[in-house]
Amino acid sequence: MVEKIVASSLNVFFGRIQALKNVNISIKENEILGIIGPANSGKTSFLRALNRLNDLEANLKISGTIKLDGVDIYRKMDPESLRRKVGMVFALPIPLPMTVFDNIAYGPRMSGIKDTKRLSNIVERSLKQAYLWDEVKDRLGDSALNLSGGQQQRLCIARVIAVGPEVVLFDEPCSGLDPVSTAKVEEAMIELKKKYTIVLVTNNVKQASRVSDRVAFFLMGELIEMDITENIFLAPKDKRTEDYISGRFG
Repeated sequence: MVEKIVASSLNVFFGRIQALKNVNISIKENEILGIIGPANSGKTSFLRALNRLNDLEANLKISGTIKLDGVDIYRKMDPESLRRKVGMVFALPIPLPMTVFDNIAYGPRMSGIKDTKRLSNIVERSLKQAYLWDEVKDRLGDSALNLSGGQQQRLCIARVIAVGPEVVLFDEPCSGLDPVSTAKVEEAMIELKKKYTIVLVTNNVKQASRVSDRVAFFLMGELIEMDITENIFLAPKDKRTEDYISGRFG
């Protein structure tokens, strides 16, 4: 598989606090990379570094490189261009205060697409990829705020993919969802990897085992171990990995 993102000797500091320590990691095209680890392990800092959301933090200092398709995202790309290619779905779904249709069409409209038929096709395709179309196809004119929590999260997924990214980052997307809604989001992720590269930060190790092709275990800012999912869960090389996934700490 082709390497989509490569981080080399990546260090991230917020003032005097070092969030990531010499991280070296490659993410393959059309895979789901699950990232696990206890609180303050650096996993969300790593995720946010992939589309430069950390730029918004005060006293940020970064060394090393992150390359997307071989292009250094900090030295050769501006944040706006990067975020069109690398979208992000957050833990808390935040629909825009407008209709379901307009939530999905918002990004394409902002990028200059005005044709109604083309927008309708984008909305339908995005909602289908997010496993939400069948539930909302007769409610496109309703406020997105009336959807359930699980539906709102899948709406946010559809909104991200509507602008045509190449990578989708998920930051604990099911943390506030019930098991049924969680299962639908997981189904959507598995379907989405056919077209997108996916990086999933999750505190749910069982979720990582269900949907990930490979898993990376972070601890105190370091990448401890990374391997195919089966090896991480059945035969981890590092005792700290084994202790975490077996619930001995974290």
